[in-house]
Amino acid sequence: MRYPSIPNRLFIRNRKNFTGQMKENSVAVFFSNDQSPRNGDQFHPFRQQSDFFYLTGIDQEKSILILAPGCPNKSHREALFILKTNTVIETWEGHKYTMEEATRISGIEHVFWLEDFDVFLKEVMSFMNNIYLNGNEYAKFLPDVETREIRLGKGLKAQFPFHSYHRSAPLLTNLRLIKSKEEIALIKKSCEITQKAFRRILRTTQPGMMEYEVEAEITYEFIRNGASGHAYAPIVASGKSACVLHYVENDKKCKKGDLLLMDFGSEYANYSADLSRTIPVSGKFTQRQKEVYNAVLRAMKEVKKMYIPGSTIQDINDATGDLIEQELIKLGLLNKKDVENQPADSPLYKKYFMHGTAHFMGLDVHDVGSKFETLQPGMVLTCEPGIYIPEENIGVRIENDILITEHEPEDLMEGFPIEAEEIEELMNE
Repeated sequence: MRYPSIPNRLFIRNRKNFTGQMKENSVAVFFSNDQSPRNGDQFHPFRQQSDFFYLTGIDQEKSILILAPGCPNKSHREALFILKTNTVIETWEGHKYTMEEATRISGIEHVFWLEDFDVFLKEVMSFMNNIYLNGNEYAKFLPDVETREIRLGKGLKAQFPFHSYHRSAPLLTNLRLIKSKEEIALIKKSCEITQKAFRRILRTTQPGMMEYEVEAEITYEFIRNGASGHAYAPIVASGKSACVLHYVENDKKCKKGDLLLMDFGSEYANYSADLSRTIPVSGKFTQRQKEVYNAVLRAMKEVKKMYIPGSTIQDINDATGDLIEQELIKLGLLNKKDVENQPADSPLYKKYFMHGTAHFMGLDVHDVGSKFETLQPGMVLTCEPGIYIPEENIGVRIENDILITEHEPEDLMEGFPIEAEEIEELMNE
């Protein structure tokens, strides 16, 4: 692993909190992620299923977790199944967990080889009436490929058709929304690595560079600081490409006079950071670019005050829209009279600011939770207003990660270069 061992008390507590929400006479089954085929004899780099990691800390493929707190056989109440290694696997793929290592990492006393799973499960099922199965329920994510948990979950339903089935996702969402002190520390570490990458970009970016060269500088700083890589596909968008919200080609030349919008974050111990910054390729904003940049920054500073208990993401989105609307009038992009007469359900500002301001983050960069969730201490969200003007080749987005506390919000990216003058100064050192 590229990160120090996480104290297993985190995973022990997570499992206890989850099983405390289960119905009586229930068993929950969790599967690790697939090794996703790439091509030929290659797989994509393995990344653990977030819920599985949350409950176990196990960062290895072909693993299964069973939680059956009411099982009369005490050794079957909490069990982890892992791949049994051999000399061939060790020679070609390297080390796999021993049972002792899996226990140390997860805090699970009863660890078995994967080949023992079927017999073990059948015994547990004989005592249980309910089965909890897991799945990714992110509302806007509609993959064509079935995950391992969906595929194997269908097999369980066919094998045990007379049990009652329930969803694990709502229970886990309720838990994962509130980050523990250990999780917050990991997110802060990911943010720290991300800041190092951004400061590197400020030192190295210049006209004539390709966007992918900028991406390479970011990746270099991530890897050398112990991150597994990017938490999501990085956006490195110069000129008009900055107005494409999910631009990931990163294959254009950074031209003199253009802005460069970057949206990137490291992944450390499977926890994400999410940063957006917009910088002048030449090291100095034009007057118009600075006007737009400062308009977005003012909106960000103001709406950040709403990141307090009791607010919702929907509240934050609505407030940001009002703030951006006023800034667009000042920039001459909207007419005050037209705004007064605009349809309530189709505000004019959406021509220049068409996305939300916040999303939850943690093990996933777009973490569990809805925009109607009432904010509570321990939640972590992004704050990312923007203004996009394709006809002027200007796209500006500024984004920090915010921790909700009992009092004022804690900006986890406090101290990252953000003022226009500070960015210019660092780029011209």
